[in-house]
Amino acid sequence: MQKINEISILSGKGGTGKTSLAAALATLQKNTVVADCDVDAANLYLILEPEDYRTEKYISGHKAVINYDICIQCGLCKEYCRFNAIERMTEPDYPKGKITIVETSCDGCWLCSRICSVNAIDMAPCDKSYWSTGNYQYGKMIHARLAPGEENSGKLVNVVREQARITAKESGAQNIIIDGPPGTGCAAIASITGADKVVVVTEPTGTGLHDMKRILELAGRFQVKKYVVINKSDLNPDMTDCIRSWCEKEDIPVIGNLPFDPRMVHAMVACKSITEWAPGSEISTVIKEIHRFLSRVQKT
Repeated sequence: MQKINEISILSGKGGTGKTSLAAALATLQKNTVVADCDVDAANLYLILEPEDYRTEKYISGHKAVINYDICIQCGLCKEYCRFNAIERMTEPDYPKGKITIVETSCDGCWLCSRICSVNAIDMAPCDKSYWSTGNYQYGKMIHARLAPGEENSGKLVNVVREQARITAKESGAQNIIIDGPPGTGCAAIASITGADKVVVVTEPTGTGLHDMKRILELAGRFQVKKYVVINKSDLNPDMTDCIRSWCEKEDIPVIGNLPFDPRMVHAMVACKSITEWAPGSEISTVIKEIHRFLSRVQKT
């Protein structure tokens, strides 16, 4: 049976270089499957530029919609809505105000549609979100976009990861690189669950250390190998040493110190990973060592 290794790249906070590392690892080996699980703010596709061949809608929930041809304006739904998502709006044709659904406040609980005495409220599916599968230069990529204000990001991450597994089996890929979301929310949990190893990207600052501890504590609740990469490690050597000391005490390997390199920005502007843009640079050399380390771990 084919063994697929899933490597989840995470960070305790945004802006640590997580996606840049994921892009670099994704462009170092052919026949790799990449899953961008940062569905609230997906941007890995900007670097890898996949050519999508399949796109599916994702139903993130439901919103209440009033049929005004039936509605008798009794206000029963407003009385029972615990989310304050139903209001009486001032309208010339409605002396007492028009019963209106505030879409951004509607939780999709279905209560109003069930208690309406004339069945004037329907629950419309929220279908503005989607997920896609495409080809990029080194393999396959699955990415998604959760529409602004929509919920269930964790469920969409599960969809992306399941499609990544299916795609990996179909293409014979051995590795899935997961670009997870920052933080410790439900989308991060969904990005960790079932992964073989987690690589946490941090930066040498007080907040970087604090948030690294939080995501590692979360990952510690799962049966997963944990590793740390320190980005821009040369900008604050004292804090880098502090992070390394803490990781050593907790028996968590630090598998790479990435130096600050302005060419990282130039690479992103050119829609390239740093290992493509500057393959002979110090930072690319360190990333290649990280890739080799993870490959050795996979074989053991």
